[in-house]
Amino acid sequence: MKYNIRGENLEVTGAIRDYVERKISKLERYFDTPPTSDVHVNLSVYNDEQRIEVTIPMTNLLLRAEEQHIDLYAAIDLVVDKLERQIRKYKTKVNRKFRQQGSPKHVFAELEKEAATQVAEAGEDDIEIVRTKRFDLKPMDSEEAVMQMDMLGHAFYVFTNALSGDTNVVYRRKDGRYGLIEPNS
Repeated sequence: MKYNIRGENLEVTGAIRDYVERKISKLERYFDTPPTSDVHVNLSVYNDEQRIEVTIPMTNLLLRAEEQHIDLYAAIDLVVDKLERQIRKYKTKVNRKFRQQGSPKHVFAELEKEAATQVAEAGEDDIEIVRTKRFDLKPMDSEEAVMQMDMLGHAFYVFTNALSGDTNVVYRRKDGRYGLIEPNS
């Protein structure tokens, strides 16, 4: 794996870089052949809170986790634990389903829940788009979309319905269950 480690409000020292690479490289044991993908690590400090975000795009899986902690090394350990859980979940649930129906054909998409609108203080309704994300919509059924959303730790997931070809959204409701948004035909 190739590591791209960045720091915001933090200098990435050799010791931090070595620790991150050593911990994340332990994930290779879950794969038959070591992944050749890039590992994107973003380390940041805000108000004495250390934060780490890790994204590992692979052929059949997108691993992404983030963690906050007072201690940077503890945050790194926690984020690696999250990534391990995602890999185990992928290898059991998703793999089992695809073994019954055939292997996956598409790379899973990443979608962050980052769309913000601001209302001006003076009562003006100015809408400001602060971030734009682009991603490929993958054909899948709603059950697979829910699994992908849960694996990524997001509250919603946009996908192409494999049966209808329409763009759909699954989301987690406040009661813990799931919802599906479909366009009118």
